[in-house]
Amino acid sequence: MTGRWLEVVKLAFEGGCFRDHALDLRAITEIGHFQRMVLETAKELWRVAHPDRDRLPKHFEERVRLYLRRIEEGSAVVPLEVCIEGPDSSSLFDFEPDIAEVSNAVELARQVFDAVENDRPLPDKFPRSLVPEYAHWGQHLAEDERITIITRKQRSARVTSELPSRLSIYVEAEHKDQVAVEGVVLEADVRKNRFQLWLDEKTCSEVFFTQEQEAEVLNALRDHRLLRLHVEGQGVFSPQGKLEKITRIDTMLAKRPGAAEYDTQARPIEEILRELGQGIPHEEWEKLPPDLTDNLDHYLYGTRKKTREDRLC
Repeated sequence: MTGRWLEVVKLAFEGGCFRDHALDLRAITEIGHFQRMVLETAKELWRVAHPDRDRLPKHFEERVRLYLRRIEEGSAVVPLEVCIEGPDSSSLFDFEPDIAEVSNAVELARQVFDAVENDRPLPDKFPRSLVPEYAHWGQHLAEDERITIITRKQRSARVTSELPSRLSIYVEAEHKDQVAVEGVVLEADVRKNRFQLWLDEKTCSEVFFTQEQEAEVLNALRDHRLLRLHVEGQGVFSPQGKLEKITRIDTMLAKRPGAAEYDTQARPIEEILRELGQGIPHEEWEKLPPDLTDNLDHYLYGTRKKTREDRLC
């Protein structure tokens, strides 16, 4: 493989089976699982950063792929690297776009395990849909073994055999977060103050509204063939990251698909016309016929001029 190698992270395997930088073959499974976690994390971070794009960039998975080329001392320390295609350069690590994708994913993974080890909440930007994937890492470790993640900035987090049971708390719990979605209202229950918002043909979410919002909801239901409802508020997500329901609406706006949105920041048209008129020299205004207002069609299209009697009618 051509190109240059850059180290992204080290996994330090510690315990009786890893003395003298020997790598127990069980560790191969854990390394492969770590690669999968980093890849899926990188994908989710990219999707959050590019909500308007449906597909990952070309060769994305190749850029995030980790390689094992040696084992170092310190029990068994495994440096994991990425291959950067092209000639060598003096660019700093943080300015490598390919490195940034995998580096951010590795750092977020370290933050997750550090939070679990110290009984802190998971990072806000961590995709909750990946909790089950993370909960399976370290399951092949014995009680006296551990894996320490060491990033390029020498930040670390420790993983032990207790990790799956600790993360199971996060797997079983729902969580709340801000949400912004748009869909079609196809059903509403005014007694229970809730309606179904269909985001696409297969996905719908239950949304709760107040009495003050009832009229707007019913209007969107009545004109559901013409309107889409944009809703922002507080959502409840499943442990896998699926939106289950919206319990509070902060903003609600009905939209017609394809219709241009009204720009509240746009300048009034009369202000623009006044500004254009002020830019025309006075002598040019003098050239306009005195009856322009009454006979605009005549000067534009050549129609018959209005007589005095016509103007009085």
